[in-house]
Amino acid sequence: MTTLLPPARFGGAFRTDVRARAAYAEGAGIYRILPDAVSLPETVADLERLVCWAAELGVPLVTRGAGSAVSGSSVGAGVIVDLTRMQPVALEVDPGRRRAVTGASVTYQTLADAARAYGLRLPPDPSSGAFATLGGMVATNAAGARSVKYGPVRPWVHAVELVTADGESCTLERGASAGAADALALARFADQAAPAIARSHELIEERFPRTRKNTSGFALDAYSASGDLVDLVIGSEGTLGIITEIEWDLVAVPRHIGGMLIQLRDLDALADVVTALGRLEPSAVEFLDRSFLEVLPPAERPAGAAVLLVEFEAEGARQMRGRVGDAVRAVDAWADDVQTALSEAEFADLWRLRHAASPILAGLPDSRRSLQVIEDGCVPLDRLTAYLRFVRARASDLGLPVVIFGHAGDGHLHVNVLPDVDRPGWEEAVGALMTAVTDEVLRLGGTPAGEHGDGRLRAGLVERLYGSDIMALFALVKAAFDPRGILNPGVILTEEWAPLDQLKTGPHAVRLPPDIAEALRTLERSAGYGQSRIALADRN
Repeated sequence: MTTLLPPARFGGAFRTDVRARAAYAEGAGIYRILPDAVSLPETVADLERLVCWAAELGVPLVTRGAGSAVSGSSVGAGVIVDLTRMQPVALEVDPGRRRAVTGASVTYQTLADAARAYGLRLPPDPSSGAFATLGGMVATNAAGARSVKYGPVRPWVHAVELVTADGESCTLERGASAGAADALALARFADQAAPAIARSHELIEERFPRTRKNTSGFALDAYSASGDLVDLVIGSEGTLGIITEIEWDLVAVPRHIGGMLIQLRDLDALADVVTALGRLEPSAVEFLDRSFLEVLPPAERPAGAAVLLVEFEAEGARQMRGRVGDAVRAVDAWADDVQTALSEAEFADLWRLRHAASPILAGLPDSRRSLQVIEDGCVPLDRLTAYLRFVRARASDLGLPVVIFGHAGDGHLHVNVLPDVDRPGWEEAVGALMTAVTDEVLRLGGTPAGEHGDGRLRAGLVERLYGSDIMALFALVKAAFDPRGILNPGVILTEEWAPLDQLKTGPHAVRLPPDIAEALRTLERSAGYGQSRIALADRN
């Protein structure tokens, strides 16, 4: 490999030493890919210079915030672009307009704390919110437990500023026409891609899945409905531009939060229970399969085939009592037991169960790793039970333990596979499970990527989901925004796909300096994705 030299007048850090590269070789998810270099631009001007340099040399750029994306979009060959040192760091809340402006490197939790001082919040609440950067959330169209009521990030983004693959900064705002003179990328899009998308409106309606959530491919459905280019950038995983600033819409914090924990008698009623609860307008309906519950210590383990955690929001205590009471009556025929919570503190105590397994899974021994391979399937609600039973049965046939949980209100399940990585043939078994589950998701009319995007993990499945005609439109979008193909190549669109290559575990994993490898494993176990990777590299 030829050592890369930084762009002229680049004001941030640019590292090619093996320790820095190793520190960025992993994120959340299954991959370990050693980059060629690491860059930490400090200003938008630095970022523009870096992009122009990469375009001239044909060097791939992989944008990264906290690195908590699980589908492999924040790791790759080429140059990692760590945005966490970008200055100035915007964070302004306008309570009168219920808006906020933030830099891409600001975390969800930082915005949540600032907005709450004014009685406001950003409703999407990913479980990674303590460290997930807002730029990363926009890039992946992140969601979370409250998506059943509020949807993912997309409807809450009013505008974004981004640096295009031409090294130009531009702003995309809802309801504002993006004139061809604003940036070369926008001119190319208007000339090459927009007319083809307009002609394909009916095809887009036909081919996009009828699921409550979907983050596969580019959001032609959302763009076709709104005409706002911002909808294409949201969820594009760093492949169409590098987001530097976001303007958000906020809502008032609800006065009362409460809910219930339901122990289901059996799984056959799952879709019926979720449908019945949906009529009562919950803000969250979370599912914990028996496989999830069995991971917990016996004293903390509820009985029943599975558990549903249901959250309600209300403006008054009487209204909350009414909603919870209606929900208890609605599920009584299917429940072994129901625990209710009429205050936020009581519900927080129930909600602890939702996150109780994560530290246990993260702390598994190196011979039994938790791998997010089939972790994002979303199907129509009436097919949720069929999908769940298929995953359970096929995993059992292959001798692979799994832990299943997720957002039942959206028909969306996360599956962690727990292979014995000392067992010969485990990679083939995991690959067979991925193939079988993908086939079933598509047969049921679902999407393999409910909220975590395609990344590198699912890029080879995009054409199977949409077909060649939609893929041709995706290619036009990519060519307009990134004609040289330098932005996150191999993510969403790919010509070569080997989803279980370059894993962070197993005999073929790239070797890293031992202390870096151990530090990354500790970070994974503790979900310490807010830690600076470059600081990790500089440890003595």
